[in-house]
Amino acid sequence: MLSGASSGASSGVAGGLLTPRDPDFAARVRASFARQRFMTLLGAQLEHVVPGEVRIRLPFHPDLTQQHGFLHAGAVTTVVDSACGYAALTLMEPGAAVLSVEFKVNLMAPAEGRAFVATGRVVRAGRTLSVCSGEVHAIQGEAEVPVAIMQATIMAVRERAGLAD
Repeated sequence: MLSGASSGASSGVAGGLLTPRDPDFAARVRASFARQRFMTLLGAQLEHVVPGEVRIRLPFHPDLTQQHGFLHAGAVTTVVDSACGYAALTLMEPGAAVLSVEFKVNLMAPAEGRAFVATGRVVRAGRTLSVCSGEVHAIQGEAEVPVAIMQATIMAVRERAGLAD
């Protein structure tokens, strides 16, 4: 499922699984997500947190659409960016925070559905930079339709006032 050597920096790889450096990583991610006012404004919900992987659900809301009635690309990008950032945070030591430094998004289909699920996964966790991949699927009836993919670089931030978690 998840792979990547870490050079012994921010996470260890044991049997192919990423090992968090903070035993309380899930509580820390959930607390940080709860402070994200933009996620609250969008109506996004954190639904899955494991080492190296985070899933965020965004219910459809007409206020988040573009002129054709599809979920706006900005909303799609926002939730998958957060999923990637929090996936990276799951593998960092206590006190570290994250900031996105670069990402690329491919929008593969119009984002239409009753909800959207963004999953972020760590590809490689380094001491300063982590590379993540993200996907967004639209929930359409019983089907999950891929609408976007992301590749992101997430930076660890340490010892900086105002940027805890």
